[in-house]
Amino acid sequence: MIHNLNTFYFLIIIFIALELFESNWQKADRFYGVIKNNYTVYKKSIFLFFLLNPTFIFSIYLAISLNNYGFLMNMIIILKFVDISFRLNLCKKIDNNEDISTLIPIDIEYNLVYRYINVLIYPGTFFLSLL
Repeated sequence: MIHNLNTFYFLIIIFIALELFESNWQKADRFYGVIKNNYTVYKKSIFLFFLLNPTFIFSIYLAISLNNYGFLMNMIIILKFVDISFRLNLCKKIDNNEDISTLIPIDIEYNLVYRYINVLIYPGTFFLSLL
């Protein structure tokens, strides 16, 4: 699929950088804080919300441009879609003054592992999808 090793490294670095960007704009000490940060962006603009989740768009771009429709690449796209959908659902519930504790009963503390595990999982899965 990728015949040039430099291209491979470049795509992985871009993926890692985008994941770091997403993790940092959502950064909070607790899960409800992450949702609050997402809600703040959601209230400004739904388009801004999607622009601040660039790895979903980048994953679709990678699948199309590399003609990679394998299981692992599809799983990245599906997980990204489900994640964004879940956060949008929570934002909509907050907008309607509904209690989100029915979906998320515990306000989980976010440590560094929770905050940055995506930086390892998604680019790592992308790497495996290329093998």
